Amino acid sequence: MHAMNTAEILDLKKILSTPKKVVIVPHKNPDGDAMGSTLGLLHYLKKLGHSATVIAPNDYPEFLKWIPGTKEVLIYEEDTIASEALISEADLIFTLDFNALHRCGAMGTPIENSSAIKIMIDHHQQPDDYATYVYSDVSMCSTCEMVYHFIEMMGDLELIDVAIGEALYTGIMTDTASFRFPLTTSTTHRVIAHLIDVGVEKSDIHNAVYDTNSFGRLQLMGCALNNLRFLEDFKTSYISLTNKELDAHDFQKGDTEGLVNYGLSLKGAKFAVIFIEHQEESIIKISFRSKGTFDVNTFARTHFNGGGHKNASGGRSNLNLEDTIAKFISILSDYKSELNS
Repeated sequence: MHAMNTAEILDLKKILSTPKKVVIVPHKNPDGDAMGSTLGLLHYLKKLGHSATVIAPNDYPEFLKWIPGTKEVLIYEEDTIASEALISEADLIFTLDFNALHRCGAMGTPIENSSAIKIMIDHHQQPDDYATYVYSDVSMCSTCEMVYHFIEMMGDLELIDVAIGEALYTGIMTDTASFRFPLTTSTTHRVIAHLIDVGVEKSDIHNAVYDTNSFGRLQLMGCALNNLRFLEDFKTSYISLTNKELDAHDFQKGDTEGLVNYGLSLKGAKFAVIFIEHQEESIIKISFRSKGTFDVNTFARTHFNGGGHKNASGGRSNLNLEDTIAKFISILSDYKSELNS
């Protein structure tokens, strides 16, 4: 954990006391927490009189595009020249919900080369050392909750309005799987209570994110569950989806979000994995989830060029789908006693 000390907080208050050019960046393939935290921070900084822009490395799911401010988000992949101009002119760059610059893809290079003051707000394990100001806390359920606490450190809680509240609520809700993951604390609920008090309509947000599925997505979910396998000896379930299956169900960005959790909901499962064929990058994208003490951050880092949190992480494989699954199953025998303990 790297909390901000009093001197750093005072420094940042001073820096933010006069209008600045600010760029705010989520990780590649942004999820609810990445977009919620960046847009929440955007509205806050604009209220302070800064000229701020969210630049996302690539596009993000439709079910997040109702969040206030989403229409102003620049997509680096689609608008590289304008994005790089803003990055090079920025006084400050906030990087949110990731802690290693390669997590924002090609955009990492212009950020690294920029002379702007860099500020990291993140809750993933083992942060890299690229930011001047680091607020990193792996005990936090979401980066959105951290943005709330950042605003609190700046002494500006009274500036939180519906727009900031809706953005932050979205990320806390999605990153805690609707407040059920272990890192959801009583403080998380107090933050949520404040957001509801400022006028956030929680049912509307839940509906916008979770209850706007396309027909194709629900059919894809059926396909995924049909492909579910359970390795009882290892208390491990896995799902695989081929490119062909994605195409057959009119796959859209975000459609596979949350599917891995169904594998973990299986009675007796302690470890759940989903393997998704990703034709564009010719890799297999992998998500890992676990219950209890089984550490999927270490598992993903050790075997699949990934990482994340203790109970939720991601990885990738350059082998084909069949060989990736075979590799995964062969590795499991080293963890048999741990998974059965």
